[in-house]
Amino acid sequence: MIQHHIEITYCTQCRWLLRAAWLTQELLTTFEQDLTSVSLRPGRNGIFDITLNGQLLFSRKEAGRFPEAKEVKQLVRDCIDPHRDLGHSDKTSSTPT
Repeated sequence: MIQHHIEITYCTQCRWLLRAAWLTQELLTTFEQDLTSVSLRPGRNGIFDITLNGQLLFSRKEAGRFPEAKEVKQLVRDCIDPHRDLGHSDKTSSTPT
């Protein structure tokens, strides 16, 4: 089984450690069998980036907002196991009737 590494780079100037740590817990709980590690990396200048195996999944600066935990879980799932059901964290499609 392929193991994956997630890195969350957060801004120390903005005090975003708790947000990064909470997201780390969410990811480790959801993907405990798939991840070798989730690392927290201190940064500066408003950074809050999430990478999977070195590939950028989410950038707060690019998106102009913080990610929701559900959104990050879906992004990770789509990369490592697209057919996995995330239960209540999974996408729900709203089709107009």
